Amino acid sequence: MKKSLIALAVLGAIAGAAQAQSSVTIYGIVDTGIVYTSKVSTGKGADGFSNANGSKFSVNSGIIQGSRLGFKGVEDLGGGLKALFQLEAGFNNDNGALNGQDKGTTNLFRRKSVVGLGGNFGSVLLGRQTDILDDVSQWTSVQDFGGVTGAVGHNLDRLEGTRTNNSIRYNTPDLSGFTGSLIYGFGETAGKTSAGQSFGLGGQYANGPLGLFAAYYQSKLGATASDTAVLNGTFPSGNVGDTALKTFSLGASYQAGPARLYGNWSRTKQPLAISSTLGTTGVLQANSFTVGGFNNTKADIFELGVNYAVTAPLHLLASVQYNKLTFADAGSAKGKLTQINLGSDYFLSKRTDLYAFVSNLRAKDAINPGVFGDSTGSNNNQTAVAVGIRHKF
Repeated sequence: MKKSLIALAVLGAIAGAAQAQSSVTIYGIVDTGIVYTSKVSTGKGADGFSNANGSKFSVNSGIIQGSRLGFKGVEDLGGGLKALFQLEAGFNNDNGALNGQDKGTTNLFRRKSVVGLGGNFGSVLLGRQTDILDDVSQWTSVQDFGGVTGAVGHNLDRLEGTRTNNSIRYNTPDLSGFTGSLIYGFGETAGKTSAGQSFGLGGQYANGPLGLFAAYYQSKLGATASDTAVLNGTFPSGNVGDTALKTFSLGASYQAGPARLYGNWSRTKQPLAISSTLGTTGVLQANSFTVGGFNNTKADIFELGVNYAVTAPLHLLASVQYNKLTFADAGSAKGKLTQINLGSDYFLSKRTDLYAFVSNLRAKDAINPGVFGDSTGSNNNQTAVAVGIRHKF
C-alpha cells in the first residue's frame, strides 16, 4: 500500500511538472456594431454603371477587429527551446457563420494555422499566417479604426493583415527594440517554382514613445486562385509566375503625452490589374474606374492620425487617408480617394469597450468602393456611421 501511494505521488509530481512546462490558451474577440451607410448602390443604369442608390442599415461583425476564436500554446522543450502553435478561426457574429463562408470559403482556421519552434534565436513558424505588415499595423489607423479604413487602402497594402498559405516565417528576437521578420510562401506547383510564390520582409523599432516600421511584400500569380495571388478576390489575367502584387510601407508613431500621433505611406503595384471599365462609347468615362476590386496598376496611400486619451477609459480618434491611383490601360489617367474618420472609444474594462465612428469617403475620377465595401455606383461621396461593442476573452 505504501509503495502504491509513493508511486502515485511520484506520478502526480511528474504530471504537475510537465503541465507547468507547457500551456494552452483559449482566446477570442467578439466585435459587432450597428452601421448606417449612405448612398449604397441599388442597381445599374443603361450605361452599365450603378447609378441608383439609397441608405442602408445593417448589423456588422468585426468592425474594428474580426470576430475570432483561437487556441495557442507553448511547450518548454528544455535548453531554451520551445514548441509553438496557434490556430485561429474567424466568424461573423451577426449570423454565426464562418468568416468568408459567404464567399465560398469554409476553411475552419483560415485566420491562422501555424506550428513551429522558438528560442533565443527568435522563432520559425510553418503554415498559413500573416507577414510583418500585419504586425506593424499597431502603428497605424488599423489599431484604432480597424476595418473602417480597409476599403480606402489598407486592404490593398496589407496593413489589415492578409494571410499567406504554405509559408515559412522567421522572426528575430528583440534586439534592443528592433524586431525583424522574413516570410516565404511556396507556390507548390510542380515544374514551376515561381507559380504562386510570395516573399516578404521588414522590421519595426519600438523605443519608449517612438515606433518605426518598414516592410515589403510581393506575390506571383499561381495556377489557381489563392490568397497569395488574388487581388481583393479578383483573379487577374496573366501568365503563371508573373508578379501580381508588390507593396512597400513606411511609417512612424509617437506617444506625446496623452496623444498618439502616427503617419505612414504605402506604395502598391499590381502589374496584372484588369483593364479599366469602358463606357458604352468605348472611351474612358469619369468615375468609370473600378476601385472596389483595386483595379489599378499603382496606388500611393498616405495616412495621418491621432488617438487622444481624454481620460484613461475615454479616447478620441481621428485619421485621414489619401489614396492616389493610377489605372490600368488608361495612360496618364489618375484617380483619388480621400477618407476622413472621427471616433471615440470608451473602455468599460480592459476587455470590453464601446465605440462610435463616423467616416466620409470621397472619390474623384474613380468608383467609390464604399467605407464598408458597399459601392456607391456613380455617386462619388459616401458617409458611414458605426456604433458597436467589442469584447475580448
